[in-house]
Amino acid sequence: MKHRYIKNVATLELDEGKCTNCEICIEVCPHNVFDMVNQNFTVDKKLGIVDLDACMECGACVVNCPFGALDVNAGVGCAYAVVRGMIMNTEPNCDCSPDDDVDADAGDEESGCC
Repeated sequence: MKHRYIKNVATLELDEGKCTNCEICIEVCPHNVFDMVNQNFTVDKKLGIVDLDACMECGACVVNCPFGALDVNAGVGCAYAVVRGMIMNTEPNCDCSPDDDVDADAGDEESGCC
């Protein structure tokens, strides 16, 4: 079953100018967000984000990209909520309201969290 998160909220960005199409992000992404795709109807394939809404913002792609072509606001959203719930032995909670103790510690009221 493919995971789905709230549409159009993932902060993942690809800088095509820095990307060398090494495919490391394809290997490390747990939700198949990336793939090699045809661009502008040519035979040459380039790396592309093919399913942005499947991104859980875990940051695995960013950490493993040797060229700095990827950026994501890791530590917010669904992945953060699941990990924090496991550590704190609580239910996952994606609530990023300003009075949330997590955001208060970070000092970031507009975290982009789902």
